[in-house]
Amino acid sequence: MKYKHAVLLVPMCVVLSCLLLISVSSEGVAADAPAQVLRHVVLFQFTDDATPAQVRAIETAFCRLPSATGLIYDFEWGANVSPENLDQGFTHCFLLTFRNEADFEAYLPHPAHKEFGALLEPHLEQVLVIDYWTKP
Repeated sequence: MKYKHAVLLVPMCVVLSCLLLISVSSEGVAADAPAQVLRHVVLFQFTDDATPAQVRAIETAFCRLPSATGLIYDFEWGANVSPENLDQGFTHCFLLTFRNEADFEAYLPHPAHKEFGALLEPHLEQVLVIDYWTKP
């Protein structure tokens, strides 16, 4: 009988801990997240003679831009896996998120971005860029 209260106490502690974590997490996100963000979508089509090693080097260099510039709020990328055959030769998509226009404007001429462009240029057949503000 002396363990009867412990059986009830453990689930209650777990529930209260979860509620506290949810509360802290949602407060942190709400306070930190901007109402709108600027998305910078970049699609690459590489030249036919670009080697897999050169493409990997470009991927790696692009992935360094968030830390090298300190201006990118969020970043993700991937290679096309669509079975629809509508990619028009574009194989890579990079999605950069900026908190505001000032960060984006500072990113474009940033030396790390320019250095990346110089690495990319000899292996780039086409690039497609779309920038948009997210809609709440």
